[in-house]
Amino acid sequence: MFVDMPLAQLREYLPERTEPAGFDAFWARTLAETRAHDLDPSFTPVPSELTVGEVYDVTFAGFGGHPIKGWLLLPRHADGQVPCVVEYQGYGGGRGLPIDWLLWPSVGYAVFAMDSRGQGAGGWRRGDTADPFPGTGPQTPGVMTSGIHDPDTYYYRRLYTDAVRAVEAARAHPRVGTVAVGGASQGGAIALAVSALAPDLACAFIDVPFMSHVRHATEITAEHPYAEIAAYCRVFKDRVEPVFETLSYFDGVNFAARAATPALFSVGLQDGITPPSTVFAAYNHYAGEKDIKVYPYNGHEGGESVQAMERIARARKALG
Repeated sequence: MFVDMPLAQLREYLPERTEPAGFDAFWARTLAETRAHDLDPSFTPVPSELTVGEVYDVTFAGFGGHPIKGWLLLPRHADGQVPCVVEYQGYGGGRGLPIDWLLWPSVGYAVFAMDSRGQGAGGWRRGDTADPFPGTGPQTPGVMTSGIHDPDTYYYRRLYTDAVRAVEAARAHPRVGTVAVGGASQGGAIALAVSALAPDLACAFIDVPFMSHVRHATEITAEHPYAEIAAYCRVFKDRVEPVFETLSYFDGVNFAARAATPALFSVGLQDGITPPSTVFAAYNHYAGEKDIKVYPYNGHEGGESVQAMERIARARKALG
């Protein structure tokens, strides 16, 4: 069933943003502290039966200098530099195996698939990166409330910073030219944040993005992962306002207002996990060039292969 506002209302939905006064300073400090660590990217060739791409096992220094894993696949029959799409993972997923990332090499582009620290055991795609950050305090199962008592310790500070560093690591490879970012759900949230935090991106593919208009989301859906925040607030009744103060540093609508990267969004109007009004809140606040593909009878799966073809068409224009 349709779970939110009518489409005409969604297209006009521009809620007031709740933004902390120190938002820009927080992210400038976070990235400066991280860049004090050498990026130290390594690209180890991996023997593979894949005919469309050369495979590299990647490690680079993310937040805190922590080692973050990834895969880089270069199209096997291309010469010189090639455009690259840095892809981020959905909630609970990791970088998986190289065979999971054949779309972009099959159409002539490189792909850099970043692992998500501390995830990758959620039952659908494996991960290989630990999250060594200590002292995060009580949390509900999952990562939504890990360190949520303070923006400095919140999990998504580390993950979003890793994602910016992934762009820098991709650019460090001599075969990588222009760079775009993309992802769905949590991956879409990460791509949205990076579209504001990383300079000179060719485009961003932001599919059914999570972590936007977060307080509103917790009020209109009981689906996970937003339900983790509600469960935490049910127990820590005296911390509700500090919880949402922390989350405002990571809310996609605040990144959207700062983004200059051309972006292609997508939304499913029957999505109970990232309700359409949360997606349109980010889209309507997005400051850069933008377009959105709407799938009226789809849920959190969004446009699937149809959206993949839309991504490829947009990549041809933005990446060459």
